Amino acid sequence: MSPRSWADDTTDDATDDAAEDRAGDGADEPFWRAGPPARTRPVTGGIQINSTRGPVARTSWSARFLAVLEAAGVGGRLARGRTYARRGQTVSLQVDAGAATARVQGSAARPYRVRIGVATLGKAQWAAVLDALAADASLAAALLAGELPREVEETFAAQGVALLPSMSGDLTMDCTCPDATVPCKHLAAVFYLLAERFDADPFALLALRGRDRDTVLDELRDRRTSAPAAPPLPLDPAAFYGTAPPPTLPVGPRTAPDALLDQVPAFPLAARGRDAVELLRPLYRALGEE
Repeated sequence: MSPRSWADDTTDDATDDAAEDRAGDGADEPFWRAGPPARTRPVTGGIQINSTRGPVARTSWSARFLAVLEAAGVGGRLARGRTYARRGQTVSLQVDAGAATARVQGSAARPYRVRIGVATLGKAQWAAVLDALAADASLAAALLAGELPREVEETFAAQGVALLPSMSGDLTMDCTCPDATVPCKHLAAVFYLLAERFDADPFALLALRGRDRDTVLDELRDRRTSAPAAPPLPLDPAAFYGTAPPPTLPVGPRTAPDALLDQVPAFPLAARGRDAVELLRPLYRALGEE
């Protein structure tokens, strides 16, 4: 028996989902094809988004990611995809380098397999991006603290690469359901799940581009700590200054060696009737002549 392919899931029991989409979009169908759509099979313990109503995106990262979906969305499939995401119709979701794969339960007996792909960055591209991030102390500190500042996207762009997809052509979207429209509601459901994941962990965006959180942070630390140490200063003044003569230090006016004694308050003690300061003055003058 040949190995099972994605296309094997588009069996007769899957035509109910296509009928639901045709009915929901109001498409004209011959009377022998038209019929009530089948009910979606409920999922126990499925993956669902926290948003129960209104917009799903909570940050600019997820909003811009969903903008790609909404620009390519057709008919009521986006609304039904949101409903699927809120009901927890997704059985599994995995985000890896270059793709997010999921299984989404529809009205058919078996969940449909969904894949959203994005081009990963090459080794040289990642090296350039990480070098630029490590060179910016504030960005590197924010990343190492678990944040993904908006300026990171500018750093990617400066290296000639993109962090976020900007149009549907930047993505590959596949689903084993019989609906020929892309994106279908199953793809839309996974988009909404990914958007909420990006809100919770923006580093998942980096994982899609080929580097997970731990790898990015480890490489940043290596770059920040592997800067060459400054050579030790030579102890020999001639070696320190090289062939140039040492600088001439400014010389101030000469001060009498016993001038300090003039600043000392009068001692309450005397020796043989002489003030202690006057007794010390010859000693200070002798030391200054040496």
